[in-house]
Amino acid sequence: MEVQILPIKREEAPILHNLMQFYIYEFSEYLQDIKLEKDGRFEPFKLDGYWIEPHLKPLFIKVDKQLAGFVLLEATSDSSPNAVNEFFVLKPFTRKGVGRKAAFEVFKRWHGNWVVAQLKENKPAQAFWKKVIHEYTNGHFEELEDHEKRTIQSFTL
Repeated sequence: MEVQILPIKREEAPILHNLMQFYIYEFSEYLQDIKLEKDGRFEPFKLDGYWIEPHLKPLFIKVDKQLAGFVLLEATSDSSPNAVNEFFVLKPFTRKGVGRKAAFEVFKRWHGNWVVAQLKENKPAQAFWKKVIHEYTNGHFEELEDHEKRTIQSFTL
């Protein structure tokens, strides 16, 4: 199984917006204020900055050339940490190592300081990131809870 991380081109933005609907749907389990719009869709994410701001990186996750998810990354300067803003793997690809391989590839490409945050209520995401980051860093990371009640892992590569 080949897992690839590929930049999302501006003309592929509609594909990302479509995937975001699945992501928002799954996230609605943890945020009660997420509601459907009158047209039966969730309010679209504001993604334009990902093709304007050089530090924002939209990335597709592909498995054997098939679309499997996305990563929205903030790769900043040495003075600020890199951050995984959003990370999503479609259900048919979960529990098969796709998320782990995708995360490892992102960490391998962007060195420096990192922060990865999850909602306090999102226990599956917390377990995933803690396991992946522990494995990637050989346990050299810190974990804390911030004032917004998010769990955050921080580490340096």
